[in-house]
Amino acid sequence: MTALHMTLAEVSAACARDGAGLPMPPDPASERHFSEPWQAHAFAMTLVLHQQGVFTWVEWAETLAARIRQSQLDGDPDDGSHFYRHWMDALEQLTITRGIATADQLHALEHAWADAAKHTPHGQPIVLPPRPGDTQTQALS
Repeated sequence: MTALHMTLAEVSAACARDGAGLPMPPDPASERHFSEPWQAHAFAMTLVLHQQGVFTWVEWAETLAARIRQSQLDGDPDDGSHFYRHWMDALEQLTITRGIATADQLHALEHAWADAAKHTPHGQPIVLPPRPGDTQTQALS
């Protein structure tokens, strides 16, 4: 089974094999694992970066587990409500340490997305304006 076809439970099991464990977010009465679209996007980006060899599942699990442990030390209630925030923080950390992007680039993209979202009518795809040197716009939904 390729990484792009793994379920959330399969990714969790793969990450847990190294002993670091991957806590799962609480699963309310529904089967949904993503309460916000950005969570699914972060999950998908993680799968793609792994498939492209940017990091192994062991490296991912270690990074995510370290991020969760640090948050617990900082007072996170550890109730699962911040799971995907930790996921995104771990993804950003690996993106930076692997040289894919700088912290400044990620920060600028975060602000560009927030600004574009603020100016996008509800229900419409969010379109980031082209950056200097870009030849295409990027749509996010």
